[in-house]
Amino acid sequence: MTWQSQSLPSDHPPVNSGLIGVLIINLGTPDAPDPASVKRYLKQFLSDRRVIEIPAIAWQPILRGIILNTRPQKSSVAYTKIWTKRGSPLADITASQAEAVAAQIGGGAAGANVIVDYAMRYGSPSIEQRLGELTQKGCDRILIAPMYPQYCAATTATVFDEVARVMGEMRWQPALRFLPPYHDDDLYLTALADDLTRQVRALSFRPEVLLLSFHGMPQRTLEKGDPYHCHCHKSARLLRERLIGRSEFDGVRFETTFQSRFGPAQWLEPATDDTLIAEGQKGTKRLVVAAPGFAADCVETLEELALEGRDEFLEAGGEEYAVLDCLNVSDSGVTMLDAMIRRELSGWI
Repeated sequence: MTWQSQSLPSDHPPVNSGLIGVLIINLGTPDAPDPASVKRYLKQFLSDRRVIEIPAIAWQPILRGIILNTRPQKSSVAYTKIWTKRGSPLADITASQAEAVAAQIGGGAAGANVIVDYAMRYGSPSIEQRLGELTQKGCDRILIAPMYPQYCAATTATVFDEVARVMGEMRWQPALRFLPPYHDDDLYLTALADDLTRQVRALSFRPEVLLLSFHGMPQRTLEKGDPYHCHCHKSARLLRERLIGRSEFDGVRFETTFQSRFGPAQWLEPATDDTLIAEGQKGTKRLVVAAPGFAADCVETLEELALEGRDEFLEAGGEEYAVLDCLNVSDSGVTMLDAMIRRELSGWI
């Protein structure tokens, strides 16, 4: 008797297959802007060996004994300032990005078998939860799409680590593809240039300086061979080349900085906060900040840049200040995501 002619056992579980999944992933957020929720989030985030490259035997006593007893209260104040009726801005925007891409891809026959969803690397909804849901729905091919334009071990690599951990517990594993870093991708640079031009055109003042602020990393990441620093500067250079010559940026000076320093270690420089103060002190009156390393607005852009940054610049002598939106679900941003994802799904759809 051949295998094909054997009947299935009566208790054989139903199996779904034949669909394609796309999982858009961003860094993460607390479930609520209160100290307890922030503590849970920070414990998971700061326990990742990629994020904190200090031996656990030395780091965990510091994390559990000091940081998790002091930092959540301060961070919860920052989250409270930017929390909305729809919850965390980062989670809300990332969910909207997934919905927008799903609408674009699902609009044609090729995308009829594609399910687009989102997850957070830290916090909810988790990668484990979403991968489980996609496979249960019948996705046996899944594109993992980390929303980190510039590669960094502390961001991009942690997604791979977590996906590999989850896959290691699966009996029936889906085939996987990963969206590569897109720091110099023409689609990304075009979307950024067009959207920043639109936003600067709408301002009530003409900026003297455009500050391109990327999330900071410890200096040792560069020394260990992480390409993040180089990717940021390449993105900034290529973006500047696209903006130069547009009337909205006539006479504008471009600066590249790194924000969100944490702890006593040496971080990538120049620092965004120091630069904002220095610009105000030396006479810059009109300054605009963009954060091209963030795919969606979050506490680092909405609170650190938009609120703290404004105070630092104005108190130092500046007069006009604005932080431009991330790509979020702008027309340029959704067009970029749709095109990049379709490209990575080539051969599947």
